Amino acid sequence: MEFRKLGKTDIDVSVICLGTMTWGEQNTIEEAHEQLDYSLDNGVNFIDTAEMYPVPPNKETYSLTEQYIGKWDKMKSQRDKFVLATKIVGPFWDDYIRGGKNTFNKDHLLKAIDSSLDRLGTDYVDLYQLHWPERKTNYFGQLGYTVQNSEEPWTPIQEVLETLNEIKKSGKVREFGLSNETPWGTMEFLRISGEKELPRMASVQNPYNLLNRSYEVGMAEVSHREQCGLLAYSPMAFGALSGKYLGGKKPAGCRLTIWEYFDRYNNPQAIAATESYAQIAKKHGLSLAQMSLAYVNTRPFVTSNIIGATKMEQLKENIESISVKLSDELLQEIEAVHVKHPNPSP
Repeated sequence: MEFRKLGKTDIDVSVICLGTMTWGEQNTIEEAHEQLDYSLDNGVNFIDTAEMYPVPPNKETYSLTEQYIGKWDKMKSQRDKFVLATKIVGPFWDDYIRGGKNTFNKDHLLKAIDSSLDRLGTDYVDLYQLHWPERKTNYFGQLGYTVQNSEEPWTPIQEVLETLNEIKKSGKVREFGLSNETPWGTMEFLRISGEKELPRMASVQNPYNLLNRSYEVGMAEVSHREQCGLLAYSPMAFGALSGKYLGGKKPAGCRLTIWEYFDRYNNPQAIAATESYAQIAKKHGLSLAQMSLAYVNTRPFVTSNIIGATKMEQLKENIESISVKLSDELLQEIEAVHVKHPNPSP
């Protein structure tokens, strides 16, 4: 396994991070614990979750993922062996999370971290992230920013950071991060934290994969120059980059089969790009999954690659991607496909 610094902190995280958003929906608690054990035994020290998980979110399964992790036998016996990250939801469309109208004001932040800690069965989390912006902006597949003539008020960034500072001083959180954030938002958090001596964001968790490299447009430079690295989620594009959906296949039990409305990575342009990437992987004797993950692993602005799996064989293949080396020839062929099919799945 390889390790990288989490931002400017002294925390070392594995380049492969174990994602957990299927636990409680597509995976049982026993399967979740098996994944945790295997990952820890194979060098992965970074676990990412969220209060909203599993996905897709609903009232019946809300917070099950955190609960599953909290019941893992190593949560207390080996707590110092892994880095644990979770998230507070942004503005939410239902009222089952803290009565709805969720914001990042002091009341919501304090209640959310305490609830997560209780479910996780731990006194602290290493990384606490704002799951998506409170303000209206472009995220979750929206490339273009739409100017709002009027919008709901949102908690000022300085106020958010002041509450996070209180939480950090309490010992409940070591570091903080952003998620689904934009260049403007990231730089504002960093600017204000520097000017006011408040907690500095250590990372940004945004989507990044061969079908969606939009992070490179504005955010990659921010990550590089500000040492606020990317925690890449959806590196397999909801499984599309395994190739299992090519040819119109709809394998039973798979995400894009169960929830057809998750069509972000299954449009005609994305399918054409995936077919081309599959041919490159075959030519170079690699599985499409490992080539796709290895590409993310090797990007200089990436701190960690958040993998997810519903089956153990998938998990093993994903973790093994850390050992896959991509030749210059292969990388040039990937770039040629990217030029032909740029970001078909924003």
